[in-house]
Amino acid sequence: MPISKNSHPHRWSDADPGLRHTMIRLAQSLERDAMVEQVTTDLQYQLQVNRVVLYYFYRQWEGQVTFEALSDPRYSIFGSTGPDECFNDEYAELYLAGRVRAIADIEAEPIADCHRDFLRDMQVRANLVVPVLIPQGLWGLLVAHHCQAPRPWQDWEVNAMRQISTQLAIAIHQAELYTQIQSELRMRSRIEAALRANENAIRRLYEITSS
Repeated sequence: MPISKNSHPHRWSDADPGLRHTMIRLAQSLERDAMVEQVTTDLQYQLQVNRVVLYYFYRQWEGQVTFEALSDPRYSIFGSTGPDECFNDEYAELYLAGRVRAIADIEAEPIADCHRDFLRDMQVRANLVVPVLIPQGLWGLLVAHHCQAPRPWQDWEVNAMRQISTQLAIAIHQAELYTQIQSELRMRSRIEAALRANENAIRRLYEITSS
C-alpha cells in the first residue's frame, strides 16, 4: 500500500518525544544488535519511507546490509553486499569527513551511471545517506530509501538522521568496548582458575612426596 506523507502527521524534531526516546534507549543499551534494530525501525516509522537500512563495513569498503526496516516485505535487500562498484576511496573519504548525501530523485541527480544503475537495481528512487563514525573510522552507513517516487528531503529529516547516526556511533563504540572488557574478564577468570588448579596440584604433589 503506498505511503502517504499526510497519513502520519507526526514530525520528528529536536523536541520530539520520538527522537528523545530513541536517544535515551541508545544511551542505556549495551546490546549492539538490539540498538541498531530499534533505530532502523524508529526511523522508518518516523520518516515514513519504504526502507531504512544499516550497511556495515566488515572490512575495507566491503560489507553488507545487516539490518533493515520496511514498509513492505517486497522492498527487502537484507544481506545485500554492495556498495556499488562506484564506491571507492574518494567516496569513503567523503563519508569519513562526515558527508551526508540526500538525493531527491536519482533520475534527475547528476550522479555516475554505474551508481544510478545500482540504485535502480535496489528499487531506490530517493535516498538519504549518513555515515556511522566510530573512533576507529567508518563503521557503516545509515540509509533511508524511498522506492515509489521522488522525495525531497526536509531539513528536520536530515538532522534527525544525523543526530541518530552520531548517537548510534557512540552507543556502538560503548557496546563494543563493553564486549571486549567482558571477554577479557572471562579470559582472566579462566587464567586465574587454571593457576589455582595448578597450585592445588603442586600442593597435593608436595604433600604426597613429603609423606
